[in-house]
Amino acid sequence: MAHPERSKGLAVADGVRIDKWLWAARFFKTRSLSSQAVAGGKVHINGGRVKASKIVAMGDSLRIQRGEVEYVVQVLALADKRGPAVQAQKLYEETEASMAAREANREERRLLAAQRSAPEGRPSKRDRRLIRSFTRKDD
Repeated sequence: MAHPERSKGLAVADGVRIDKWLWAARFFKTRSLSSQAVAGGKVHINGGRVKASKIVAMGDSLRIQRGEVEYVVQVLALADKRGPAVQAQKLYEETEASMAAREANREERRLLAAQRSAPEGRPSKRDRRLIRSFTRKDD
């Protein structure tokens, strides 16, 4: 017999699957993306790697890697349905150290992007000849 609260899709007091919670908390756009992240080792609960079916409970510490950005959050509430962003932000609290590291990482990427020089325009006829001679070394 199905649990009455689960059949309605409401969050139950004992926990929610980690892939559903990540999707409901808006860390990932789709539930399949959240499942792939968990399966790929991008999500850890209380320091350990988990499967997508792992139950997350209030008070758990999560480390979520999304691209170059890493979040360390504390679970404050549970939900298995996706709602507005304002409601999703109430599901977790990011640690101060995580926010500081994320800000430092963003600043470092911004400085590295500023150092890269963009091409000055189209290559000249001489540049095109040099490119052709470089790419066709053994012709």
